Amino acid sequence: MPDSPRQILDMNAFDARQQPASPAVSRRLRNFGAASVLFYQEPIELVSAEGCWMQAADGRRYLDFYNNVPSVGHSHPAVVAAVREQIGQLNINTRYVVDVVDGYLEALKAQLPALLDNVVLTCSGSEANDLAMRIACKATGGTGFIVTENAYHGNTQYVTEISPSAWKQGSAPPHVITIPAPSAQNYGDDLTAGFAENVKAAIDELAWYGQSPAALICDSIFSSDGVFPDPAGFLKPAVEAIHQAGGLFIADEVQPGFGRTGEAFWGFARHGVIPDLVTMGKPMGNGFPMAAVAAKSADLEQFCAQTGYFNTFGGNPVAAAAGHAVLKVLEQEGLQKNALVVGRYLRARLGDLVQRDPRLGDLRGAGLFLGLDLCQPDAPDAPDAALATDVINRLKTHGVLIGAAGRYGATLKIRPPLCLSQDEADIFCHALDLALG
Repeated sequence: MPDSPRQILDMNAFDARQQPASPAVSRRLRNFGAASVLFYQEPIELVSAEGCWMQAADGRRYLDFYNNVPSVGHSHPAVVAAVREQIGQLNINTRYVVDVVDGYLEALKAQLPALLDNVVLTCSGSEANDLAMRIACKATGGTGFIVTENAYHGNTQYVTEISPSAWKQGSAPPHVITIPAPSAQNYGDDLTAGFAENVKAAIDELAWYGQSPAALICDSIFSSDGVFPDPAGFLKPAVEAIHQAGGLFIADEVQPGFGRTGEAFWGFARHGVIPDLVTMGKPMGNGFPMAAVAAKSADLEQFCAQTGYFNTFGGNPVAAAAGHAVLKVLEQEGLQKNALVVGRYLRARLGDLVQRDPRLGDLRGAGLFLGLDLCQPDAPDAPDAALATDVINRLKTHGVLIGAAGRYGATLKIRPPLCLSQDEADIFCHALDLALG
């Protein structure tokens, strides 16, 4: 029987109805209620982390291949020092001029296309994408959005409508059209043309519903869809198609941004496109909550002329200090290059496993963001979600944490901190070999 599509928060989630809960887990469930999301059949109580490693309350250490949030490494001393110093000096909102905030914005803008000359700081990627969608609607006069079938862009009401992987019930509203993920399975040999044609078809479908396009929004590594970054450049015709229809291109860089792909600082740069709006979040502050929208000043001015925007905590000096420290560490420690070099090494090691194990399917990715399909033996197009769940939990017993992605939750989502060493890559590969049995 083929696997069924799985909602993103159900992938490898703890289910109290099927397994007993420890006192710590029971306490969490009492406090969070139905909104509680814990991972693994036996959730982990964590107490500390450093570099690529996290330590549990029972003293067990885990190699973190799961989180893209601590991108420069857990508890990086430079980020810790910047946050500690700033919060002991001043933390206020952006109604006041504070040098550390504008210094950070100028450093961030130096990494962005020059056309994106304004940055609005928020607290989460969800807020950033919500704001970007509103700016796009005002700039274009359109109301429709195009996303991939298993995309995830956040959890405000507006953004959830363009996050199919978060839907437990129902389907897309009329102003949202979903298109297949950019995989060879969906598009065959000419993925570039096929993806662009699907964008054009989605534009026509929006017109049938009486909608004009506001934007195509993509996470340029297509993380939730199962990690589909290649071929580099395939997004360009799709972006041209949305522009010809009067819409914008929003690049959601929460997953691929800040050097993770190795080849470029931003995921969209691998495709040779300049977005109209860029949203970013998680890795910006290495765990300190912060996010942003980069926009053209004319588009932002048009939006603000009708709707003022202010975010009490967005752009606070402590967040700016954390963000600036992250940019400095990325440069000083050469972490983008490390993502490229160690990423290639890791991919080669995993390629050896793929050759030996018929349950391992396609291996995709860029830098230190890889996707590895788990499938029925010698049937790469037959996803095996049960095997993925089993492997993820076995990896945990071998001291490695990892997550799942894809329509069926059968893709291992591999995204360790950018400071990963070759020795740590070897530890992961050995653990995966053991977990596969």
